[in-house]
Amino acid sequence: MRFKGGLLFFVYLMLGTFSAFAQFPQGPPGQQQPMQPGQPQEQQEQDPDAPRRGLLDDSTKMVYGPKTSLFYYEKFMRYNKFEEIEIDTSLTGFHNYEPVADTWYRYQDLGNMGSAAKPVFYEPRRQIGRTSGFHVYDLYYNSPDSMKYYDTKSPYTQLESFFGGGNRNKLDIAFARNITPNWNVGFNYGTLRVRKTLNPTRRDDNMVVNDSYSLHTNYTSVNEKYFLMANFSRMRHVVNEQGGIIPPEIDTTSVYFTYEDSKVWLRNSRATDLRQDYHLYHQYEILKGWQAYHVFDKKKQEVRFFSNLNSSDTLFFNDNRFISSDTTLLHHNPDSTNNHHHFSEWRNEFGFKGDFGPVYYNAFVKLRFGRMASVFFDENNSFTELYVGGALRGDLSDKWSFEAEGEYLIPDGYRLHGLFKSPFLDLSYTKSLYRPTLMQERYRGNFYQWDNSFSSTGVDQAKGVIKVDVKNWEFRPNLTINRVNNYIYFNEEMMPEQATGEAFMVMPGVNAHFVFAGKWHWQSEAVYTAITGGAADSFRIPNLFVNTRVFFDGPLFDENIYVQLGLEGRHRSDNFAEAYMPAIQQFHLQNTFNVFAYSVVDAFLNFRIGRTRVLFRYNHLNEGMMSQQGYFVTPGYTGLKGMLDLGISWSFFD
Repeated sequence: MRFKGGLLFFVYLMLGTFSAFAQFPQGPPGQQQPMQPGQPQEQQEQDPDAPRRGLLDDSTKMVYGPKTSLFYYEKFMRYNKFEEIEIDTSLTGFHNYEPVADTWYRYQDLGNMGSAAKPVFYEPRRQIGRTSGFHVYDLYYNSPDSMKYYDTKSPYTQLESFFGGGNRNKLDIAFARNITPNWNVGFNYGTLRVRKTLNPTRRDDNMVVNDSYSLHTNYTSVNEKYFLMANFSRMRHVVNEQGGIIPPEIDTTSVYFTYEDSKVWLRNSRATDLRQDYHLYHQYEILKGWQAYHVFDKKKQEVRFFSNLNSSDTLFFNDNRFISSDTTLLHHNPDSTNNHHHFSEWRNEFGFKGDFGPVYYNAFVKLRFGRMASVFFDENNSFTELYVGGALRGDLSDKWSFEAEGEYLIPDGYRLHGLFKSPFLDLSYTKSLYRPTLMQERYRGNFYQWDNSFSSTGVDQAKGVIKVDVKNWEFRPNLTINRVNNYIYFNEEMMPEQATGEAFMVMPGVNAHFVFAGKWHWQSEAVYTAITGGAADSFRIPNLFVNTRVFFDGPLFDENIYVQLGLEGRHRSDNFAEAYMPAIQQFHLQNTFNVFAYSVVDAFLNFRIGRTRVLFRYNHLNEGMMSQQGYFVTPGYTGLKGMLDLGISWSFFD
């Protein structure tokens, strides 16, 4: 009832608060609203109707399309770099519709859409304070900081349906419209229904069931001094865990790369991640070029794991059974496991910001408090955190700029970040000290329990990118250097542990884009990672990481259809990749399963007719052509076999 009442109040805030205001132009005070071009090879194709008409047609009637339905992110307003972006109608990367593929496979998952996922490469945590520690489903959540806000001259609707081979399905719906020229509302809905790729027993034997939705609004006052953005997000992500394929050395009848006929560990175990966020950002211009702002967040995350131990699933877990003596509780039952953790957080940030000529400045104070609760805890694991911070940016010209930002978590946490941009070179440096997660410090479950008092993790990261642009050629050699100390990881026993030494990572890489004969493209990225130091073994990153795609991109049939047709490949060198334990929803170290090197090739066809985009992708085109019958993405979990995916995206502007 509290959730329903809160949601009704939030909807009322969005739909009823500003109905009395008059109509005024959308946008922040005194700022223009530039358009962002599309992909380099499609700059002239963003609006399918652009070659044939402008904003007005021959009868001077308003024509609606991607140029009249624009969106932006909160950070554009927060950092006084406001711009409105056209709705994306490009084809590049459209075939990579799954969240992991959309990152160009920079995440390690369990071989199926919606499964647990972690970044391949180490990145310092942006949140230096406490977090829940349950992050394996972050990739599938439309969090407040990723929310799009719209300015639409007409009602805008986007429908996207993806039908993956093996009944791996994804649906996304977005809608937005301006109630008045200065007030916009909208919603998003997404769902995943993903059948098991390993040992499904029926057509709808789903591994993943996800339902997500969000509401959003933005408003500018009559005098353009007040600006507001607010959203509500909710996700329920359910995974029927499988535990991976039983190794043949344990069960001689188990065989790898048989997919639907594989023998798996778990059939009666389920993980659930429920998330809910209320978010508000608003600002007021006190003097010209000087604004005060406030940010409010209220969020919760409920993480559950259930397993029926009166089944063969019990063979997957350790022999520990931490059973409550209270017979009225669910976790008293020795025949099942019921792990439940509830994280909640409140955040208020107050600050001011402004522009002094080409220089932007900002200062703020932030208060966070929250807690982790569990039916196993004697008392909640609570925290209160106070931050102060600020930022400075100088736009020397359109191509030269610098940025500096920092925050201090009183008394023992901080984050400093600097960035320099030029036409030839980009440099950045980050130094931070961030606290352990609540889950790493205290956990209670049927199989695992711990109490820890870890030190904060320290990070120094330096990045550099050289930019070489010549005709039909973009070349970006780059280098990342990380120094990490007091790193916290999950060891081979699936328990959190803090490394005593330091880890040094040197990661040279290159990104390149070549255009041949105007319509043929070759895009590639490669990263080599070398890790040394006493804590080197705490990280499991493949030495070599390569992505590449070659494709034709251009109009056909008198420019009535735009086509991309090509091949995409990826390669990871062999490594003892981290394994996954569903009971605690964490990846952990292991030293027995080598995820061997393998190159995967996919074929794709993307095309656009008018404002409709269609994709066909054949996964694992080279299946059966390699020395191995298939490939692994995580110990015990195979990648996709050869199968065909289909997707379609419609955009409506009236």
